[in-house]
Amino acid sequence: MTDMLLNDVRLPDGAAVDVAISRGRIERVGPNLQAPAHVAREAGAGLLLLPGLVEGHTHLDKTTWESPWYVNQVGPALTDRIDNERAWRAASGHDAASHSRALALAFLREGTTRIRSHVDVDTDAGLRHLEAVHATREALAGLIEIQTVAFPQSGLLGRPGTAALLDLALAQGADVLGGLDPCAIDRDPAQSLDVLFGLADKHGKPLDIHLHEPGDLGAFSLDLILDRVQALDMRGRVVISHAFCLGGVDAKRLDGLLKRLAALDVALLTTAPPSRPVPALRACREAGVTLFGGNDGIRDTWTPYGSPDMLARAMMIGLRNDLRRDDEIGWAFDCVSGAAARACGFADYGLTPGARADLVLVAASGVAEAVAQRVPRRLVISGGAVVARDGRLLDSVAA
Repeated sequence: MTDMLLNDVRLPDGAAVDVAISRGRIERVGPNLQAPAHVAREAGAGLLLLPGLVEGHTHLDKTTWESPWYVNQVGPALTDRIDNERAWRAASGHDAASHSRALALAFLREGTTRIRSHVDVDTDAGLRHLEAVHATREALAGLIEIQTVAFPQSGLLGRPGTAALLDLALAQGADVLGGLDPCAIDRDPAQSLDVLFGLADKHGKPLDIHLHEPGDLGAFSLDLILDRVQALDMRGRVVISHAFCLGGVDAKRLDGLLKRLAALDVALLTTAPPSRPVPALRACREAGVTLFGGNDGIRDTWTPYGSPDMLARAMMIGLRNDLRRDDEIGWAFDCVSGAAARACGFADYGLTPGARADLVLVAASGVAEAVAQRVPRRLVISGGAVVARDGRLLDSVAA
């Protein structure tokens, strides 16, 4: 951790400033700053300064990043993908530690310094995948902040012993408790949610629930979730990931659900897939609902797609929501920066004094160009230290 003076950069609002960094945090932001002679200087050359990017929903434990191509021949149903992945990981001996580390460093190279990763916990693997991602979290501490979500990918009720494993996962350091489709997968939504919220309440941990269920079925589950958020006063501590149902219900039903989400401060996560109905960013903003972004899986047995470039994900959010004006594209950028940090609870975030010095320099006229053109990262600073230049990690970081 080194003190630094970053000279001649432009903030997203266009202001030309210097940034003084001390002990890994932003100390001052303003024009013509001075620093003692011993402080390292870094020339910004008038480039656009962005805060470190935030990946709000991925699965570091699943990736095949830096491995040979996985030939996908999986059936179309959600259960096909779940069962295939569990069998493949067991048969292949997939190493979640090395693969999660490789993908996390690829994120860092592209300017992402905060990651929320869902990690499978099930009765076949136990806590093995979680322990592997926690090893990556420990190895990269100070470079990337990684939150882990203990996630019952194979379901909570259908595999006896899963609840006990989730209980143990939270006791052993998982940051968040995950859930999955209480109707479509667990087939007993009341019991599924009672167990899930009971564990969250016991450990005082937030929740992040995958809700793939479409239309009225998903809306039914969402209402049950919101009932429990209200009863346990978990305002601001619950995220609904995907929430495809909000793209497939009538206007009156949608309005009522958005009002409940806003009143209970429940955030939504979107990957902006082109193949599914999704919550509309404009409607969420108008209702006061936080919507943020993530990749979901990246190059795994579920999908060959995805990229550790969060500006590319912001562009997909912009395309999916027909955002064309520069200010609207700024909304998409917020989904992978400020909104994601708030929804995930990443503290000390931003470009203001006191924030952790996670900074990205790009050659762009403004945020809209950075998103729409996915411009290269010229410099990445994490915790006040330079970690990447011109798209390459420093050797000391990559080692």
